[in-house]
Amino acid sequence: MSAFALLGQNTVLAAFLIFCRIGACLMVVPGFSSTRIPAQIRLFVAFAVSLAVAPVVLPGFQARLSDQVPAVTLAWIVVESLTGFVIGLLGRIFLFVLESIVTAMATAAGFGVIPGTPLEGEPVPGFGALLMLAATALTFAADLHWELVRGIVDSYDRIPPGSGLGAQASLVQVTDQIGAVFVMGLRIGSPFIAYSIVVNLALGFANKLTPQVPVFFIATPFLMAGGLLLLYATSTEFMTQFLTAYASWLRRG
Repeated sequence: MSAFALLGQNTVLAAFLIFCRIGACLMVVPGFSSTRIPAQIRLFVAFAVSLAVAPVVLPGFQARLSDQVPAVTLAWIVVESLTGFVIGLLGRIFLFVLESIVTAMATAAGFGVIPGTPLEGEPVPGFGALLMLAATALTFAADLHWELVRGIVDSYDRIPPGSGLGAQASLVQVTDQIGAVFVMGLRIGSPFIAYSIVVNLALGFANKLTPQVPVFFIATPFLMAGGLLLLYATSTEFMTQFLTAYASWLRRG
């Protein structure tokens, strides 16, 4: 007797639907979606997480999968995949905003002219790549990946299998998330914005007073050194703000 017969058709189908939501979420969520992780490893992680949470969420599928026609099953696969993708996208927004902020911080500190290194498919200055890599590593060090798994399991209570979020609700959640996360990003990047304004204003005055001296070229090493000192002074608060905001979103669901 085959394993499918032993488990039952509905159980196998439910496990696959669970994999659709979890796999789509892990495909875009920060950390697990990194290009540094081979695709095979990401696939095995999604498969392992799906099997681990299946006993918890299977009861929600059992009664709804009986006597289901193939067209409805196909619709469920699409809906569950889109639901997982939206959940992962809400987390991915943190990475998008962080990339924008650290690029602005690198420019403010004088590191924007240095050629970028590819990170998550986009060239980012080395200054920014260091911060993004540190933030991603700290999400795992702080065990926030377990909070992500807990949030995915809780999503089955708020979004029952096959129901989906709906286009309007998804758009509202994404736009609200972008606004909230950008406020967080501006808060953690504000010291570098203020630093850039003050330093460039001072250099502009100095350049007007002594136009024969290339002030901006002479001051660039001091600008970069000041940016590194500012990063040293604010890096702990920077990472704390980011991790607190990300953890708060994971716990709220």
